[in-house]
Amino acid sequence: MSDDIRIRHIAEADWDAIVAMESRAYAGLGLSEGRAALRSRADASPSTCFVLDVGARPAGYLLALPYPAFRYPDLQRVEETAAEEAAASSPPSRNLHLHDLVITERLRGRGLAHHLLNHLTLTASSREDERISLIAVGRTEPFWSARGFTAHPGISPGGYGTHAVYMSKATKRADLLVPCP
Repeated sequence: MSDDIRIRHIAEADWDAIVAMESRAYAGLGLSEGRAALRSRADASPSTCFVLDVGARPAGYLLALPYPAFRYPDLQRVEETAAEEAAASSPPSRNLHLHDLVITERLRGRGLAHHLLNHLTLTASSREDERISLIAVGRTEPFWSARGFTAHPGISPGGYGTHAVYMSKATKRADLLVPCP
């Protein structure tokens, strides 16, 4: 890929592109959340939410926020207290929940998700998070397993579709140096 790849924090001007990418990725699964919910998740933890630019255009995004292990956002509600609960839990939660990682359709299959996932892993490590969790939707469990995530069969993520699987992985130093394809 000859275009420059850059990962940065979300800016106000990115929201139309983020909402469009999210809708195209999740509407067919009945999981699209809409602008208010997406923004609320990014507002809960702006330092862990990113846009991936290819050239001068947004080509993907990632939303992650602190959440106690084995808990996850309710897709029907805007985010209000999860980050506060994670910070106030005793001991403090060291889990960062990867809520969304979307690459625009025309650029999928080129390793761009790997760039975002590596960036998130570095961010989680610098924050001293011990784990990254996510919910694999739409039969994507093999994709996430190949990236080091392990399923937790005892957790049944309601509201995320019939094939949703709660998964997590440790943020070990060795994970931080995985080369991008």
